[in-house]
Amino acid sequence: MSIFYVDGHFVPENEAVINVRDLAVLRGYGAFDYLRTYGKQPFRMAKNLERLRRTCDILEIEYPWTDDEIAHIVTETLERNVALGDSEEYSIRLVITGGMSSNNITPEGDTRLIVLVQPFTPMPAELYTDGAKIITVDLNRLFPDAKSTLYTPAILAQKRAKERGGVEALYTDRHGNILECTTSNVFAFIDDTLVTPPTADHILPGITRMTALEVASEHFDVVIRNMTLDELLSADEVFITSANKEILPIVTIDEDTIADGTVGERTQKMISAWRELTQKRATGVTV
Repeated sequence: MSIFYVDGHFVPENEAVINVRDLAVLRGYGAFDYLRTYGKQPFRMAKNLERLRRTCDILEIEYPWTDDEIAHIVTETLERNVALGDSEEYSIRLVITGGMSSNNITPEGDTRLIVLVQPFTPMPAELYTDGAKIITVDLNRLFPDAKSTLYTPAILAQKRAKERGGVEALYTDRHGNILECTTSNVFAFIDDTLVTPPTADHILPGITRMTALEVASEHFDVVIRNMTLDELLSADEVFITSANKEILPIVTIDEDTIADGTVGERTQKMISAWRELTQKRATGVTV
């Protein structure tokens, strides 16, 4: 059983509770971030903490901790779980709740920090060799540049994706441009160039996206620009990125097949380069 950190205490998963009147429960008002380990060490945690703080700024959620304080709590929570010896790698979810409210809607501070460390479950291996499917949905996130706990659109989108055999759902805007998936960023190879939409104020700045851009720049021409759904459907190769999916090739969008329906050579190269990078991290090389 995993050990969580909840509002100042390390507790077994089945004893992890917060007050039901916390605004995170009553109104979905909270912030979160997610990362995973390589070699049982958090991957680029400083970037995740930077993004968590930015989310709290955007949502106007009180954030009384320093990054060092949260990093220390994450490290101790992880070490307690590693000592259980039940996994090779771990997922780490940080949650900042909205805190209590006397009228059940107006924040009054007293936010809570929750750190959930659990065994990491990788995506099925065949998705990286055969490719996966995503669908498009006519939904949009509130505060897309923040990781809010208000996830209703994403939950509905993921439900529709699962019903149609997809691993993710892709948001588009009213101009026909693609944005991002519910928990992933999107990339496409178009005429030997890797293209991905800009983050601006309407796409979450993914940490895996950022790292993938660093990896790609060593091998390919990279362009960050708006991309229409039609462009994506006619691309040579498509993949999505996230902490739990890494570099995941996409061969079907809705009922349209991308190129010849196989995982392309350039995407395979990105997967190999990513694994080389994270293997260095797993063996103690700083990345």
